[in-house]
Amino acid sequence: MLSRKKIALLLTLLISLFLVWYLFLKKSDYCISFKVKAATGTIFQGVQEWSFAQSVSQKETYVTLEKKNFDFIKQEMNKGNTRMEYTWEMKSINDSVTSINVSIKDFNNSIYNRLTAPFFSTSFKVEQIKKITSFKDALENHIKNFKVKIEGEGSSEDTYVAYIKLKSVMQEKAQTMIRNDEIITGYLQQNKIKIIGSPYVEIVNWNQDTETLNFNYCFPIEKDAAIVKSEVVHFKTIPALKGLKATYYGNFRTSDRAWFTLLDYAKKNDIKLDNKPLEHFLANPFNGGNELEWETKIIIPYASK
Repeated sequence: MLSRKKIALLLTLLISLFLVWYLFLKKSDYCISFKVKAATGTIFQGVQEWSFAQSVSQKETYVTLEKKNFDFIKQEMNKGNTRMEYTWEMKSINDSVTSINVSIKDFNNSIYNRLTAPFFSTSFKVEQIKKITSFKDALENHIKNFKVKIEGEGSSEDTYVAYIKLKSVMQEKAQTMIRNDEIITGYLQQNKIKIIGSPYVEIVNWNQDTETLNFNYCFPIEKDAAIVKSEVVHFKTIPALKGLKATYYGNFRTSDRAWFTLLDYAKKNDIKLDNKPLEHFLANPFNGGNELEWETKIIIPYASK
């Protein structure tokens, strides 16, 4: 059996090792965790949008140091002499709930914060709780503005369309469509080509690292329509697809929230997807009305084996 002296020595060693790790090796001074009913990618986008808002309202400068998979983002924040690091980690718990862990480090007062934050309501601790709470409140208000209904496995029909090729960052997809709407609808009207259905957006390439899109903005037309040659407007059949489907209700600017929901669902169910969503907009935003009644059908096709 171990003697009392050896036990005391062992405990002292363990405590010393813990203190060395806690004070000097641990990557953060303080952590805040909470849960929200949203996909990981929705929260990821929310972090970036909130950071931009903070730069305007609080004069805080945020620089992204690392990000990956729409579920991890590390930022450095500077304001005057203050230099902070925020590490956001999002983990999907089920189809609708995500756990968020925010690790915070103050480069100027790190050891002091580690010693005091667990036991006292220091200004650092109070300020960080207030800041992350403001993010959580803003995120939950945003979530109220849309709904996503996962429909599981499904298919789309092949559709003959006129389309134009566009590029944008993810956050500006809808604005890019609106800016170019007159180009394609004007061409179709001028050449008496009848639109026979609601528009589609066909994602050709989704660069998740740069968060940029190449996509086709499409309008269904008759296959036997008389075509007038154009350098901008093209024609083709969008093939029938099999994949994961969802219905999105809300403003088209944030329809990618349904993409993220389907990605989380696929990850949890070990389903491989070809990340090229096809969106079918069933409402006309120019008619106004309640955005929660604007319906979009979305399918992300299965990856080729």
